[in-house]
Amino acid sequence: MRTFRIGGIHPQANKLSAGRPIQVIPPPETVVIPLGQHIGAPATAIAGRGDKVKVGTLIGKAEGFVSANVHSSVSGTVTKIDSMIDGAGIARPAVFIHTEGDEWEPAIDRSETVIRECNLSSVEIIQKIEDAGIVGMGGAAFPTKVKLSPPSGNKADVLLVNAAECEPYLTSDHSLMIDRGEQIMMGTTILMKAMNVTRAIIGIESNKPDAIALMTKHAAAYKGIEIMPLKMKYPQGSEKQLIEAVLRREVKSGTFPISVGTNVHNAGTVYAVYEAVQKNKPLIDRVITVTGKSVAKPSNFLVRIGTPVSVLIDAAGGFPENTGKIIGGGPMMGKAMINTDSPVTKGSSGFLLMTKEESLRRPMRDCIRCAKCTKACPMGNEPYLLMYLSEHKLWDDAEKNHILDCIECGSCTWSCPASRPILDHVRLGKSTVTGIVRSRKS
Repeated sequence: MRTFRIGGIHPQANKLSAGRPIQVIPPPETVVIPLGQHIGAPATAIAGRGDKVKVGTLIGKAEGFVSANVHSSVSGTVTKIDSMIDGAGIARPAVFIHTEGDEWEPAIDRSETVIRECNLSSVEIIQKIEDAGIVGMGGAAFPTKVKLSPPSGNKADVLLVNAAECEPYLTSDHSLMIDRGEQIMMGTTILMKAMNVTRAIIGIESNKPDAIALMTKHAAAYKGIEIMPLKMKYPQGSEKQLIEAVLRREVKSGTFPISVGTNVHNAGTVYAVYEAVQKNKPLIDRVITVTGKSVAKPSNFLVRIGTPVSVLIDAAGGFPENTGKIIGGGPMMGKAMINTDSPVTKGSSGFLLMTKEESLRRPMRDCIRCAKCTKACPMGNEPYLLMYLSEHKLWDDAEKNHILDCIECGSCTWSCPASRPILDHVRLGKSTVTGIVRSRKS
C-alpha cells in the first residue's frame, strides 16, 4: 500500500463512532446561519427581518469570485440579521431564523432514488455547484466552483477524491461512504465531467476495510474510477500529501494541486455535488461526528447548517462530567471552542469532547535538539526553528525558511518530547508573515 514519503506520524486512531449509522437531527427551534462559512469574502444577506423562507431559499449572495452562496436550512421567519459569536469567540455576521414547520423549495428532489444520468455540460455543472453554495467540506471550506475554474493554461488529467479521513476520532466521511456510497460514485462521475477528465482515484486509509470493500464494489459499475487503499499515516488527508501518496507528484512551494494536473475534493464535498447537480439541493446540511472517550454515544449525525453545537452534544448523551475541553474538528488540527451555542457550519466535520486529563498541557521544557519535529514534518520544514523565529519576531527569516508551507497539521507538537507548543507559535508566525506578504504585494 502507498503513503506519502516525507514525515508523518501515527497517532492512535480512536475511531469510536466508526460503524455507527448516520442519525438525522430534526431542525431546531432557531438556526443561526453565518454569512461567511468559507474561505473568501462573506456572502451578502439578501433576506431581511420578517421574510418567510423555505428550506433551500437563498439568503446570502456570494460576494466576488472567492465566495459562496448561503441558503436557509429550515423553513420559517427571519428574525434578524446580526452578529453571532462563533466557537472561537469571534463575532461574525449571520441570519437568524425561527423555524416553522419544514417546507422545502419545490425544485429540490427529496426522494432516495439515485439518479445515475447527468446530461449537463461542464459549464452547467459548475454553475449548479456555484448556485448551491458548495465548499470544501474537509475543513478548509474553499469554494468548490473556484477549484473547478483554474487559471488559463492549467489542465487536470485526474480527479482525486480524499476519503483518507486520517484525523483521529472523526468518522463522518467513513459513515458517508457506507450509507451513501453510490451517491459518492455518481458525484465523482459528475466532477470528472466538470473537469473534463476520464480518470478518478478515491484514496481510503486501510483502517476502513468495510468502506474499501463497498466502494470497490460500487466502482465496478463506474467507468474510470479506481479505489486506492492507503497505509495509515497522518496527515494523509492533506492535499499535497494525498497527491504524493497516490500519484507520486510533488506540489511545489507556493503552487496549487492544479499545477501537477489534479484537483482534490473531499468525499463529503463529492456527495454534496451529487445532491446539488442531481437533486437541486443546496448545501444546507452535512454529516458530523460527535465523539470522545467519555461521550455516552459517539455518533455520526446528519444535521442542518446553523444548528447549535449543544444540540448535537445532547443527542450524543450530553456533556460528560469530566469534560475539560471541546474541540471543533479533530485533536490534531481542530481548535478549542469557548461557545457551544455557536452553530454548525459547512466546514464542521466533528466535535471532540476531551476529558480534563486529556486536555491538560504538560509543562514546557527546553528544546533538546532531538529533531523529532523535523522528522515528523510532512512539508520538510524545521518546526523548532520556525518556532524560534516566531518567538523572536524574525519574520523575514521565517519567510525564507518556508513558514508559509506549513499545513498546520500539528505533527511537530505531537512528536515533541519537551512538550513545546510548536504549532501555536508557527501558526501565529504564519499568520503574521501572510499579512506582510499581502501588504508587500498590494
